[in-house]
Amino acid sequence: MAKASKYVSKQPDENGVIAWTNEENQIWSELVARQLECIKGKACDEYLAGLEKINLPHDRIPQLSELNAVLEKETGWQVAPVPALIDFDEFFRLLANKQFPVATFIRSREEFDYLQEPDIFHEIFGHCAMLTNPAFAEFTHKYGQLGYAAQKKDRVYLARLYWFTVEFGLMQTEQGLRIYGGGILSSPGETQYVYSDKPEINPLQVQDVLRTPYRIDIMQPVYYTITSINDLFEISKMDIMSLVEKAKELGLFEPKFPPKEKLAS
Repeated sequence: MAKASKYVSKQPDENGVIAWTNEENQIWSELVARQLECIKGKACDEYLAGLEKINLPHDRIPQLSELNAVLEKETGWQVAPVPALIDFDEFFRLLANKQFPVATFIRSREEFDYLQEPDIFHEIFGHCAMLTNPAFAEFTHKYGQLGYAAQKKDRVYLARLYWFTVEFGLMQTEQGLRIYGGGILSSPGETQYVYSDKPEINPLQVQDVLRTPYRIDIMQPVYYTITSINDLFEISKMDIMSLVEKAKELGLFEPKFPPKEKLAS
C-alpha cells in the first residue's frame, strides 16, 4: 500500500454528518453523470440492481448514514469513514466486521480523470452497490476474516484475490462481458479499456489469481472472469489459505507489464 496521500479525509461531526463544499459536491455530480454514461451496457445486472437500491444522489455527495440504512437492511453491512490511506491490518479488520472502509475525501479537479488512491467516489460509486448483493457481501466478509487472521507474508497473496475480484472483476454472461469490479466501474478509462483487444481475459481460477502480479498505476494487462456472482460465494467456502501455500510453492507468474520506473532522487 502507498505510504502517503496528499488528501486529508473529512471528519464527521457529532451527528455523523460530513460538511462538503459546493465545489466538492459539483465534482461528485460531474463524476457520477460521466460514469453512469460510461457503464451503460457494461455493468453487471447485480451492480445495476444495487445502484437502484442505494439510490445515490446525483447533485451531492451522500452522507454515510444514507448508505448504511440501505446496506444494513440488505446484507448487514455498513460503511466506515477512514483516513485517505489505511494499513492492511485495519482494512481486513473492517471487512471482517462487515464494515466497508470509505475514505472521506473527494479528488481535486486537477485529478478528475485519474486518482491513484481511492476517494469517496471510487468507494461509493464503485463498491457500495455490489455490497447489496448477498453473494458478493458474503465473499467480502469471509475475505476480511481470512485476511485479518493471516500472516503478513500471506496477505500479499490475498491482496491479489481482492484485486482481481472486488476491484477488477469481470463476469461472462449470456449478454456478454459485464463488469462487477469497483476499480473498473468507477474509471471511465478502464471501463472502455476492458472492451478493447488490449487486455488478456481469462476464466478465474483462484490458484492463478494468487500467482498473478499487478500494478496499481496502469491499466490492467490481465483480467479474470467469473460466470455468475454466486461463483464468489463458492470461492468464499474454499480453503483459500491452502491455495496460498500452493501458490507460494509454485511462485508468481511472469509479470505482463514493465517494472515501475524509479524516480530520480
